[in-house]
Amino acid sequence: MRLIGRMRVTGILVVIIAATVSLQSQQAPPQQAQDAPKPEIRMTSTQAKELFASVDTIMQFASDDSKLAIKSKVKRRLTSRDAVEKYLVDKMKEDKDAKRMERSEIVLKKFGLIDQDFHLQPFLVSLLKEQIAGYYDSKTKTVNLLDWIEPDTQKPVLAHELTHALQDQRVNLEKWEDASSDDLSHNVAEDNQHIATDEQDTAREAVLEGQAMAVLVDYSLKPMGQSVISQPDLVKAKADEQSVDADSPVLQRAPLLLQEALLFPYREGLKFEVDLLQDKGPGGAFGGVLDRPPATSFEIMNPRAYEARVKVPLLKMPDVHPLLDTDYAPYDIGVMGQLDVRILAELFGGPQTAAALAQSWAGGVYYAVQKRNAPDKSSTSSISLLYLSQWKSPEAAAAFARMYADELAKQYSGVTRDVQTESDEGEQVFKTNEGPVLISTSGKSVFVSESFDLTLARKLEFLMMGAQQGNDQNQAIALAHPNHALTGSMVNFFAGCGLMRAAIPHGAARLY
Repeated sequence: MRLIGRMRVTGILVVIIAATVSLQSQQAPPQQAQDAPKPEIRMTSTQAKELFASVDTIMQFASDDSKLAIKSKVKRRLTSRDAVEKYLVDKMKEDKDAKRMERSEIVLKKFGLIDQDFHLQPFLVSLLKEQIAGYYDSKTKTVNLLDWIEPDTQKPVLAHELTHALQDQRVNLEKWEDASSDDLSHNVAEDNQHIATDEQDTAREAVLEGQAMAVLVDYSLKPMGQSVISQPDLVKAKADEQSVDADSPVLQRAPLLLQEALLFPYREGLKFEVDLLQDKGPGGAFGGVLDRPPATSFEIMNPRAYEARVKVPLLKMPDVHPLLDTDYAPYDIGVMGQLDVRILAELFGGPQTAAALAQSWAGGVYYAVQKRNAPDKSSTSSISLLYLSQWKSPEAAAAFARMYADELAKQYSGVTRDVQTESDEGEQVFKTNEGPVLISTSGKSVFVSESFDLTLARKLEFLMMGAQQGNDQNQAIALAHPNHALTGSMVNFFAGCGLMRAAIPHGAARLY
């Protein structure tokens, strides 16, 4: 789903530097009792000069490590917390993924991924102010250094951000990250173009952050004579341990969706990069992937499938416009990718359910419309949606349908099973305060309709199921034009803001 977003912000190195600690076989000193917050200390002119001087040295390290050539000198700027906050607020106003998130918020609530009373935009501003640790601005070709963080603490962050500069010099990130369209689709051809390209931005952000994290880890491990390639299993294990800690109170309060959106490109991108480094070496893992980037979260989460050029599960939209356009306006369309399913399943069923269902996922697409005569266009009651998912087995499909049905009471009020209106044993029909919900399981497929009347819902199901017959050729054609996913705009927005503190490995000097 495209809802996760793009932000080129860097600051999450906490977990991986734990690798440094374990490789050194040293224990971190016992944590002292928390004192009252100390006044913020600004960097001295001597410290700033020393940090500026280190930029070229660290960029050379990043180039040697990644085999990405240095084509020009990178501009550098010392910036204040106030300036960073202005940068983030301006980005919220101007960034296309931020605008997409604002529009998609109502769809996220309809799916139950965030609570009905949650206000996304003001929370994001607070979250980013807490998390940002440094950023490279691809528009101005400038790496921004933070004047309230000690130079030695910023150097690993610089290794990460200067990798973005090298990526930029190879592929021009402004164009490379902006290949998708945010225009609403109004016909079946545009619907399927959106689906075909829905997860591209999410996958590309994971590539960029995964490569930058690999260089950061190598920079941190170099004093011990170690690297990602020499310690692949440890690095992947530490990536899996990335989590929200007590030093991030705003992130701790964030819905699971936001936490996963923020961490996904760093965690899964790094693991993707570890496998590529083992199989292809630095040339293939860096420049090779930039030249042939993955297009979906499936490929990021299954690196060997990317290497083997395995076809990604892709469903097709039929022409639903003659049925819907009189009473409904198109609102949102996209892929429910493997990442989206994992987040949804963890939220609804817990980590074990999420792990099992994510591995059993075999494709998904959603389509949301808004009632033209809705009195309140900001309410989820104005939205109707359909969602078709496919699974690797009938058992997985049935498990997903049960889980989805069990969670309806958390999404709506007045939820009751309406057995009398169910047409066969594969259907579950529920009454809710926002209209009927139909969940229909057929073999390896699950169709969900929310807030359409049942007659219309069954017509849509017939069209959706029929459109998937003989779809192999459609998959091959569609993937030639890779875009984003339900959570995509959020993932992309976070990654586009800079490096996040939550991604930085434990054991590094504290940033704040």
